Amino acid sequence: MLGWALTFAILAILAGLLGFVALAGLAASIAKILFVIFLALLVISFIMRALRGDSVV
Repeated sequence: MLGWALTFAILAILAGLLGFVALAGLAASIAKILFVIFLALLVISFIMRALRGDSVV
C-alpha cells in the first residue's frame, strides 16, 4: 500500500513538472488516499498486536 502511494506521489511530481496539471492533481489525490489507508491499517495492526500481548515494535 505504501509502495503504491509513493508511486502515485512520484507520478504526480513528474506530471506536474511536465505540465500535466490535471494528471498531477489526480495522482496526488490518489496518493493521499492510499497513504491515509496505509496509516489506518498500520494503527489497526498496532492496536491488534497490543491487545494480543505481542510487541508492537
